[in-house]
Amino acid sequence: MDKQTYDRLTEQIKFILEIDKEKNIKRQTYLTGYTRQENDAEHAWHMAIMVYLLKEYSNEKIDVAKTMIMCLIHDIVEIDAGDTYAYDEEGKKTQREREEKAADRIFAILPEDQARELRGIFEEFEADDTPEAHFAHSMDNFQPLLLNDFNDGKSWVEHGVSRSQVDGRQKKTEMGSKLIYEKTKEILDRHEEAGHIQHS
Repeated sequence: MDKQTYDRLTEQIKFILEIDKEKNIKRQTYLTGYTRQENDAEHAWHMAIMVYLLKEYSNEKIDVAKTMIMCLIHDIVEIDAGDTYAYDEEGKKTQREREEKAADRIFAILPEDQARELRGIFEEFEADDTPEAHFAHSMDNFQPLLLNDFNDGKSWVEHGVSRSQVDGRQKKTEMGSKLIYEKTKEILDRHEEAGHIQHS
């Protein structure tokens, strides 16, 4: 193996081991059956599979592989920045700054070409102005909603989440998939009626 290849592989392995830390970042959403809260890596894996399974419901044609990669990397910055709960208004004030700093460090571990490529996909997700980003955001919203639905709204109840808060977050779902947004409203109507989400 020549030195250039050796150095490149070394950087790639370092990144692979670094992102393993994503498995330690706990989210507020519970796995099906209440057993425990999911971690960021589980959330990202679930989203990526959902992109493949639900791609037919995207409002626009998407590059499926790119959208799956987008889902898989969109939260790796939380290794440094931590998870900001969707309805934590105080945490959101510093979220972007924390995540940009984390992105600078984590993506820089990779060889320059791969760092540029993956950082670009991460920034595309953040900007949310392409069909792939729109659909990835739909999955980012729909995945925890499905788990909450299965678990009788457990994390919504724990945090006293209101319907207006959930509706505000779910607006991005419609940009990626009008059909999934319709399903989302149906689920939320049911949980509001059951008292799992506060009326507002």
